[in-house]
Amino acid sequence: MKKFAILVVILFSSGLVMAQEYENQYVLDSIVVQSKSKEKKERREFIKHAQTTNVLTSYDTERNNPNYIEQSLGALPGVQVDKRTQFGGQRVVLRGYGNDQKFNSWGVKFYLNSVPITNADGITILEDIDFSLINNIDVIKGPASTLYGGGVGGVVKFYIEPEIQKGVGLSQKTMFGAFNTFNSNTRVDAVSDNYSILFNYGHLSSDGYRPRGNTNKNNYTFLGNFKLNSKQKLMVYATHNNSFEGVPGQISFDDYYAGKDPGNEAYGRRNAHNHFIGTRAMINHQWDILPNINNNTSIFYHTLDTERVAAGAYEITEQPSYGFRTSFNGDFKLSSSFEDILEVGAEYLISRPLVSNYRFAGDFKNPPFQTKPIGKGSYFKYNNFATSFFASNRLVYKPFNLSLITGISGNTMGYDRKDLLNFPGLLSKPKTDASFNKDFPIVFTPHVALQKLWGNQIFNLSYSEGYNAPTASTAFIKGINKTNDNLNPEYAKMWDFSVQGTLSEDKLSYQISLFNININDKLSKLSAKDEKGNPYSYFANTGMQENKGLEFSLGYLHRDLSFFKEIRPYANVSLYDFKYKKFETTKEDFTGNKVVGVPAVKYSVGFDFETNFGIYMRNTFNYLSDVYTDFSNKTNVKGFSQYNVKLGYTQKFGNWNVDAFVLGNNLTNQINYTFLFLGNAVGDNDPDNGYPLGTITDVNPGPAKAYFMGGLNLTYHF
Repeated sequence: MKKFAILVVILFSSGLVMAQEYENQYVLDSIVVQSKSKEKKERREFIKHAQTTNVLTSYDTERNNPNYIEQSLGALPGVQVDKRTQFGGQRVVLRGYGNDQKFNSWGVKFYLNSVPITNADGITILEDIDFSLINNIDVIKGPASTLYGGGVGGVVKFYIEPEIQKGVGLSQKTMFGAFNTFNSNTRVDAVSDNYSILFNYGHLSSDGYRPRGNTNKNNYTFLGNFKLNSKQKLMVYATHNNSFEGVPGQISFDDYYAGKDPGNEAYGRRNAHNHFIGTRAMINHQWDILPNINNNTSIFYHTLDTERVAAGAYEITEQPSYGFRTSFNGDFKLSSSFEDILEVGAEYLISRPLVSNYRFAGDFKNPPFQTKPIGKGSYFKYNNFATSFFASNRLVYKPFNLSLITGISGNTMGYDRKDLLNFPGLLSKPKTDASFNKDFPIVFTPHVALQKLWGNQIFNLSYSEGYNAPTASTAFIKGINKTNDNLNPEYAKMWDFSVQGTLSEDKLSYQISLFNININDKLSKLSAKDEKGNPYSYFANTGMQENKGLEFSLGYLHRDLSFFKEIRPYANVSLYDFKYKKFETTKEDFTGNKVVGVPAVKYSVGFDFETNFGIYMRNTFNYLSDVYTDFSNKTNVKGFSQYNVKLGYTQKFGNWNVDAFVLGNNLTNQINYTFLFLGNAVGDNDPDNGYPLGTITDVNPGPAKAYFMGGLNLTYHF
């Protein structure tokens, strides 16, 4: 409390030293994200959310192949992006949170053009997102439940920006190279004073850098922004995606460190793959009801049909999701010195998956696709929901440019599952009914921040809370067919002190953040035996995780030199001390051990330049330090670095824009991984994986040698 009081005094004192004219930057969120510099947009988002926020613009997403989202998003401080396949299976980890789920993303909330893409179960599958179209990303780090519902790790917001140049534009982007990779995007844009429309067809195929790691993706996207009148705007978004990704499976650490990648034979025997067919539609309406009151409402529908073939199971799902989000925003001038900005709203999500899962026999004695009796599998129909009501208020004292931000949200979710195998006579040997329903009581999460603008600098001290409820699968113990009634949601509390701004005539931009996150009732997977001695697994609340860290980012932009059009060096650094505290199971106490899968040191540095003749170069060097994969900290995985370069030529010839480039990745030939089994998932060992009995296979390797691609982007404006 003493430290908090000292920081408050410092912030108030800074206002007395230099009172500035009020800067009206507390603007409302908008679906149509107009082009602006990275610094201006990051400043805007930092002010709005009043906690550490990083932004990527189209310049950043195009540092490499934009389909390698880990190359751009993963370079930010505090952000890790894992992936199981070449272009899929992404798992996003923010400030050390989000890798507890074996696959996909959990505990981090995702949005596309301000519309939720995380389902009501708290899980996000990113397979049907065309990352080549994403040209703006906002990352809010740490609990942000006040505005965005449940989630301990934070929020990632993807944007597809419309073209702003009036007229009709036709563009063709082509990329090809290593692993027989071919990527094509054919796009048409039409822009006037009252609308902007784009249609894009994207194709991506590759043999993959791993055995049987082939890719074939086709995406159709429509985005229309329409000005209905002076007070109303409408966005319509629709996309259809057909995605196939081969899954080579994980290998042993001995093969990994030797630079060998035979793939996993248990996956190979079954032609393991993920096949996703997704359709998504969104409608957003923005209405300036009064000069100082605004409403922003979205409705959305998404369906995802999946076929997953892995080493041990064959799964088919149909996953329709739908819902709405609405917010009312008001800006009230209380006096010449005080202004009040209020946002209230709600978000409602429904997911209704139909899931069938059949278990393979799992050894060389049986045909590859022979399954166990149907009673060993499952066939479930879910009805899941998640609801959030929120309010956030900003009181501004304009003479000091000082703001007090307060907010609170109420969040609840629940599941209703029906066991479709539980019918008399359906199975030769009846099984226990696995149907269940569970509602979690409403959880209130506050956010309080004190924010001071001092010239171009912003000082922000915030306290936030967040929660993460168990998923439907973890809320039921399959081994004993019992609802996991003792399971509580994880609850997090975060202190965050951040400073962000620009110096040297806005050429130098920086952001530094100190934070402490305490996560209570940490969810972990444990093992036990039933009355007959048969082993089973279940989830339980095992204790506390404490994340302390320092994140720092620095960028410099110098323009209009004699030879260079611009020079852009940058550096992003994360220093972490993440440990388990009062963290124990019935068998072992892990208190004091380091959190799995999170490097103590992570940094990304780069040096970019563009000449006045159109030649440009982007250099990126990323580093991750060692990590532990198990709670007991016995298995250490060595860190690695990656050096990537993009060299190109861009120029405008009349109505034509031309961009030709080559890119090289992993130019230092570093052995590296893209995905690790961690914590409750370690010890993967399929009996027909091709390795000696008992060999652990927990690592998915990345390309161990340098690889190259080239591309040509052409745009014609009519």
